[in-house]
Amino acid sequence: MRKNSLLFLVGAVAVVAFGLLAPWLIRNPFYFFAGYVILQYVTIAAGWNILGGYAGYINFGAAGFFGAGVYLSAFLFTAFGLPLPLCILAAALLGAVLGVLMGYLTLRIQGVYFAIATLGLVVVLETIVHNIPALGGASGMVVYGPPPPAWSPGPSQYIFTVMLLIAVASVSLARWVEISWVGRGLRAVRASEDAAECSGVPTLRLKLFACALSGAVLAAAGAPYPYYTSFVEPVTAFSLIIGLNAIAMPLIGGTRSWAGPVIGALLLASAQQIATVTISSELNILFVGLVLIAFVAFAPGGIADLFTRRQGRVTP
Repeated sequence: MRKNSLLFLVGAVAVVAFGLLAPWLIRNPFYFFAGYVILQYVTIAAGWNILGGYAGYINFGAAGFFGAGVYLSAFLFTAFGLPLPLCILAAALLGAVLGVLMGYLTLRIQGVYFAIATLGLVVVLETIVHNIPALGGASGMVVYGPPPPAWSPGPSQYIFTVMLLIAVASVSLARWVEISWVGRGLRAVRASEDAAECSGVPTLRLKLFACALSGAVLAAAGAPYPYYTSFVEPVTAFSLIIGLNAIAMPLIGGTRSWAGPVIGALLLASAQQIATVTISSELNILFVGLVLIAFVAFAPGGIADLFTRRQGRVTP
């Protein structure tokens, strides 16, 4: 366990170091725009998996938390001029509060009923934003981000670096949940909630805690988005593709470990970026649907599970 933790720490430090050096080594800003999207997907996948993977509660409300983070960040900067780090922290706090509220209202139901209830969160939040003039309503709002700091060569490089730090922090949080008593309790809930309750596991508190963590990470993933696009509007911020990707990435990579969502996010986001440039962004939903069907049919445990089973067969 200590060896794995040390390897993870070294890997995380190496990724952050590369991310800080990359803006000075790579001049083409397109790579940073594409890299931002990939890192955003990694964060979304890691956040969704805390509740949907470890606890087994399939959450269709990822776009609601993401959109809430987008709009809170845009509002705080436009109205009060808060710096991006404070906007990200505020978005994470809002996501945690929304997660707890969603949990109190929906965790008493399971399966498809829970999934439908979480989807209602997206509809409610999008409707609220549509009817608030201070948030631009249906027309959206323009966000003129601040100039990048002196240590960053440009705005695209700066937003890439910020998203990299959020992604590394989110994956680290997901790994901590997996190896801690929280993860053990959530896996017990996933296996049999009644048995876990009878064994003394505080199931409701654990699920609420997982909702808070998941909501905080998903909202933090959306906080830098206004600075990336310079414009936000409800249909995009609460898009169906966000919720669909949030479910697809952990299922493709594997939901039983922190590495599975990362693998799924890297593969799916990279493929979508390539498809957007070479074919059309309109085919992304179709592509995600086909890939998801293929993995559910032929590799329901995801890529990580396939690798684990193969290692088990190879090891004498």
